[in-house]
Amino acid sequence: MSSATPTRRQFLKQSAAALSGLALSSCGWTLGGQPSPEIDEDTPTLAVDSTAANELFIYTWADYTDGDLLRSFTEQTGIRVIVDIYDSNEAMLAKMQAGGGSSYSIIYPSDYMVGRMVELQLLRPLERSQIQGLDNLFEKFQDPEYDRGNRYSVPFTWGTTGLIYNSAKLSTPPDDWEYLWTHQRDLSRRLTLMNDVREVLGAGLRSLGYSYNSTDPAQLHAAYEHLVNLKPAIANFTTDGWRDLILAGDLEMAMGFSFDALSVSDENPDLEYVVPMSGSSLWTDTMVIPRNAPNVQGAYAWINFMFQPQVTADLIERLYFATPNRAAYNLLSQELRENPTLFPSESVLERCQGILPLGTDKEKEYARYWIRLKSV
Repeated sequence: MSSATPTRRQFLKQSAAALSGLALSSCGWTLGGQPSPEIDEDTPTLAVDSTAANELFIYTWADYTDGDLLRSFTEQTGIRVIVDIYDSNEAMLAKMQAGGGSSYSIIYPSDYMVGRMVELQLLRPLERSQIQGLDNLFEKFQDPEYDRGNRYSVPFTWGTTGLIYNSAKLSTPPDDWEYLWTHQRDLSRRLTLMNDVREVLGAGLRSLGYSYNSTDPAQLHAAYEHLVNLKPAIANFTTDGWRDLILAGDLEMAMGFSFDALSVSDENPDLEYVVPMSGSSLWTDTMVIPRNAPNVQGAYAWINFMFQPQVTADLIERLYFATPNRAAYNLLSQELRENPTLFPSESVLERCQGILPLGTDKEKEYARYWIRLKSV
């Protein structure tokens, strides 16, 4: 559990350069006799040349692959892997819509973004017969609300959103979102919230007893006004930039993801993590195949590789995240399996909600409130 582990949403230029330039040598990879997967009639057919068949371009978050993983895949298949990274679902979607993602055959969108990409016809339906290991998924990940039956996506990792705080500096530890409002004078300018519209408005909604996915206009307005009242205490909206600041003692609390919390607590044991009592988000990041993927067979090879329990378990031990793969979970060290931040209890999970797609109109309404909140 290296303290050098990058945060879940950390977008580092040096990482991008290193991963994008990692061209692993091909050694005569074949498709193992597997036929090209069947596709819907309205899905475009592929003209994959020999170069494309021996290359796999992946678009993902900064901390979901490493050199050992890519080398291992190449050793098994002979396929050359090129990885690019993005810093938000929205940035990834914008690139895909602009046509800049035509070279990618695997992408890692979050749960709610899967539904949005399906709506925009950006994803290829998965052929379950081509995927080995789906039966290893924990039951809760086999028919997710955001993609029933995993028709377009397979889960890669999951976690919660909560509050990371310095227990040595706070006389009373936080237990719920409302703590931010009742203690905002003490936290003034020493608190950060995520730079994420769904997470921040979701937290505002939950603090008032509403759903993280509310579409009720009155509830959304109430959450916005509640967050406006908190705005003077917020030092910044940042999904990753809080890490160094809280380690340096410049922040006392940050809204963050569960396994980001593990990374900083490894460096400073005074930094603790709590999932608010009123509930928070339970997110899942997935693997999908774009509609116009140039190497569909290579994409299935990657998904099958990532479903190998030992491959996933080894990666988790290095990069430190939660897995939906039961067989991989059983191979983890006892320390990781019993870590309540990484794998929270059922009582914690029961009060969390997945972030769901809301439809274009409601997403625009969320966006309008977000722009107003950040500008006041």
